[in-house]
Amino acid sequence: MATVETTEVRPGRGAELGLLVLALTLGIGAYALVGLQLTGELPGRFYVYSIGTVVLAAVAHVLLRLRAPYADPVILPVAVALNGIGLAMIFRLDLGSQVTGGTQDLAPRQLQWTALGILCAFALVWFLRDHRTLRRYTYTAMIAGIVLVALPLVPGLGARINGAQIWINLFGFSLQPAEFAKIAFAIFFAGYLVTNRDTLALAGPKVLGLQLPRLRDLGPIIIVWLVSLAILVFERDLGTSLLFFGLFVAMLYIATERVSWVVIGLLLIAVGAVLAASTFGHVQARVDVWLHPFDPEIYGRNPGGSGQIVGGLFSLGNGGLFGTGWGAGYPRTVPYAFSDFIYASLGEELGLTGLIGILLLYLVLAERGLRTAIGVRDGFGKLLAGGLAFVMAWQLFVVVGGITRIIPLTGLTMPFVAQGGSSLLANWLVVGLLLRISDDARRPSSLPVRGQVAPGGARTRTDSDPVEVVGGGSPAVGAAPDDAPTTIGAPAVGGPPTGPTRATTGVQQAVGRDGEVPGHPDELRTEVVRRPGPDAPPRPEHDPWGGAR
Repeated sequence: MATVETTEVRPGRGAELGLLVLALTLGIGAYALVGLQLTGELPGRFYVYSIGTVVLAAVAHVLLRLRAPYADPVILPVAVALNGIGLAMIFRLDLGSQVTGGTQDLAPRQLQWTALGILCAFALVWFLRDHRTLRRYTYTAMIAGIVLVALPLVPGLGARINGAQIWINLFGFSLQPAEFAKIAFAIFFAGYLVTNRDTLALAGPKVLGLQLPRLRDLGPIIIVWLVSLAILVFERDLGTSLLFFGLFVAMLYIATERVSWVVIGLLLIAVGAVLAASTFGHVQARVDVWLHPFDPEIYGRNPGGSGQIVGGLFSLGNGGLFGTGWGAGYPRTVPYAFSDFIYASLGEELGLTGLIGILLLYLVLAERGLRTAIGVRDGFGKLLAGGLAFVMAWQLFVVVGGITRIIPLTGLTMPFVAQGGSSLLANWLVVGLLLRISDDARRPSSLPVRGQVAPGGARTRTDSDPVEVVGGGSPAVGAAPDDAPTTIGAPAVGGPPTGPTRATTGVQQAVGRDGEVPGHPDELRTEVVRRPGPDAPPRPEHDPWGGAR
């Protein structure tokens, strides 16, 4: 099992401030270049936009200094950079439409959603003091996720747009509940798997060198597979189905490290894809567009033709290696260039070099999320951070893979970059959770570093060596295997140990409510102990605390 040693960590807020300056320069500079290219002057709202984004980033930075000083210093600047690039491209498309007599004006609304997303993310960081609190709501999160996914099917609330019924109309706003459902399902999967990972990892037969799970342990993955198919059938949403099922399979692998789960998951995806393509007409249309986009019959089909994806491919080809430059391309000729196909819009004006830079930003963001998962000390946090980092990378793959014809087009949006308030708000909440978990992962531990001794020294305790309980002693509520305390101390130099090792002053090994070492971690409690001083009364002949515990 891999371990992470305790080392001294700097908060890194100074590095974060420098990276934030660079991220803001990218977004504001792109905004200015768009205006200069298309109108010959700075955009009319340039200073409002610039001051607004700087204030939002500065407030986020100050809140992290106050509430999560050890949070990862790279996550926030990368998210700000991606958000800024997306805002610049949306404004470029608005301005291009207005120059030619159009009325498109999406950038102000996107800026408002950005402000709301950042405020919600850092409200989460401020009020959620410990990410492990979310584990109490494991099954509540499951119910919330199912309700969110089902909301578009409610008559009068759901709305069908471009053939997919994944939207709801609420107070004059269109929202995509599935974006928030992925966070709820990540919390549920993390809570469920951290409780059952031993059973999932160790139980089951071994066939041809592959450890297979027991049939009853396949229940959760079968349920998620069926839910994914139900989304595909009733809401006609291929992307969300892939997103949820991929998230669960990835978190299963993180929890169990069993390749068999990945194999089973891929087989179920293949079976579901074949059944959907042969049964549902809208899925078959997506497959036809994927395989034969230049076929005249498929290109001219309405609806369900391949004109959008062919236009996106030509935009990418027109961008070449270095792109046409901000404001010098023709991205608005592709339908939904500001949302579904914003990757093609960026590819035309920034070229392959710019796209690689953007993909590297996503890679860094996913890497920091996975690094947080490795560093955090509890299993729930590991699974939650790993799942959130994976779902962001998986969503990016599904979007980019569809536009570049690696996989069929799905209709998901590019995180932080594409126009859409639901996606932007949900992904900023993901950033808030990763920042909160990373603060716990990087915060210095109270345990001694390897090679050091706990405060007060350490010596070997015999069964007749009494201790006094000075703190704790109450049963731990909801304790988990990975939350169990660690014994501090080391055997004294000299003779062999005659009892459990214990620090002179510190946390003694967890014991059960009845004084015995329990068989289940939920029965654990922690006691802070102190040895009697030299002026303490004489010890009795027997151990008043019932021997070693």
